[in-house]
Amino acid sequence: MAPRDRKQRFEEIYAAQYADILAYVRRRAGAAEDAADALAETFAIAWRRLDDVPEGRPARLWLYGVARRVLANGRRAESRRTELVERLGRQLALWAESAGADGGDLGGVREAFARLNPDDREVLALAGWEGLSSDEIATVLDCSRGAARLRLHRARKRLAKELQAAGLDVARFGFRAVALTKGAM
Repeated sequence: MAPRDRKQRFEEIYAAQYADILAYVRRRAGAAEDAADALAETFAIAWRRLDDVPEGRPARLWLYGVARRVLANGRRAESRRTELVERLGRQLALWAESAGADGGDLGGVREAFARLNPDDREVLALAGWEGLSSDEIATVLDCSRGAARLRLHRARKRLAKELQAAGLDVARFGFRAVALTKGAM
């Protein structure tokens, strides 16, 4: 099928089926935004698979089937996101409890971390939060391994200096201070 013919055929299907497919997804989606997303995805699939779309009235049934699968995929994705949020909430609660055991210095550690320049925060976060080695940090920052090690060393020294300036016992936190600052960036 020539590109112009494909476009014309899609436009005909879209014009003929839009209202029915919109009504279908609106009745089944939880929110207007979800319906709009499902409608857009349904017609995007129809465009990609235009040769599979039957002619005439069966096209509407085919689009209903596509919309049904799109909505089901959206529900599964939402369920996974909800589960992830709940799991992260539980992990954060555990983390907050363990951080609370360190005393009331957590705010001071976050403030010291926030006072660092963005480059120092980034290199410390890559090491402390993401658990990356110097070699891995070098890859992320697109620099040599030696430069990454030097940046990390200097950032750690500057963090220690900020912690000392805040009157916090650096030995008590050590490098673990960066892990305590998660979310401070």
